[in-house]
Amino acid sequence: MAAKMKEYGYYRGVNLGGWLSQCDYSQERLDHFIEKPDIEKIASWGLDHVRIPVDYNVLENEDGSYKEDGFARIEKAIGWCREYGLKTVVDLHKTAGYSFDFGEKESGFFESEKYQERFYRLWEEIARHFGAIPEQAAFELLNEVTDPSTIGAWNRISQECIRRIRAIAPDTLILVGSYNNNSAEAVPELLPPADDKVVYNFHCYEPLAFTHQGAYWVPWLDPDKRMTFAESGTSTAYFEKLFGKAIEKAEQEHTSLYCGEYGVIDLVAPEEAIKWQACIHETFEKFEIARCLWSYKEMDFGLTDARMDGIREEYLKLL
Repeated sequence: MAAKMKEYGYYRGVNLGGWLSQCDYSQERLDHFIEKPDIEKIASWGLDHVRIPVDYNVLENEDGSYKEDGFARIEKAIGWCREYGLKTVVDLHKTAGYSFDFGEKESGFFESEKYQERFYRLWEEIARHFGAIPEQAAFELLNEVTDPSTIGAWNRISQECIRRIRAIAPDTLILVGSYNNNSAEAVPELLPPADDKVVYNFHCYEPLAFTHQGAYWVPWLDPDKRMTFAESGTSTAYFEKLFGKAIEKAEQEHTSLYCGEYGVIDLVAPEEAIKWQACIHETFEKFEIARCLWSYKEMDFGLTDARMDGIREEYLKLL
């Protein structure tokens, strides 16, 4: 039976969103958005890992050749984490031909053998760089597949990618999520894990009308509508039901679950957000689900933002 993520040292983490992904890719951003003191601070909070979202264009040129400075940035971050006792998840947040972000021009990945081969080769390159340190770095294949109709292709692609990674990195933890932006309810549509070091991954921002109220990037939400936690209908029972099928699937396949993203937008008062946080925390603890908060800094969810100053210490206990 596969070990729990917790047994591998991944249980409570925070995302380094907006550093090597979803950014302007400027030299200033890449060099200074996250620095060594940030990693020291995260470790001081008692967390055990960080997730590092990385867009393919940080690691690849347009022709598919590799950018050694991109890999060097990840290597430096892993080194900082090792120094302060943190583990890392290397998350490919966007690949050539696919992005989860609404309005992005990337398309064609699930239909194109050329894009898929580029994806496999990029992961082989990542494995060559970081596969020799399985105790320090886990791999997340792709962030948030969106369209349910692509699940057949995604199951095939993810299995082939794992096969090719394993030739280089036989012991690295690999995280695989399903459609509807890594929905917990879609986890049962994933194939059985390829081996005992493959873990099911999901994200949770439910109910979206509460966690994303006012979000400019969600076109189907009324940007002016606001909601209290009490009005959201959220409870521990709500999360247990939401995660139920994923928990059953993980147990059936003898693997574990990892919630790679969750959180509440900064337009919600911290006093309201912490109520949501307490509910999801209780559910994570009950079922020993590893998790990683979105996000450490800025990105509309920043844990280090000034608005959290009066409540951060209490919030950290609920990660």
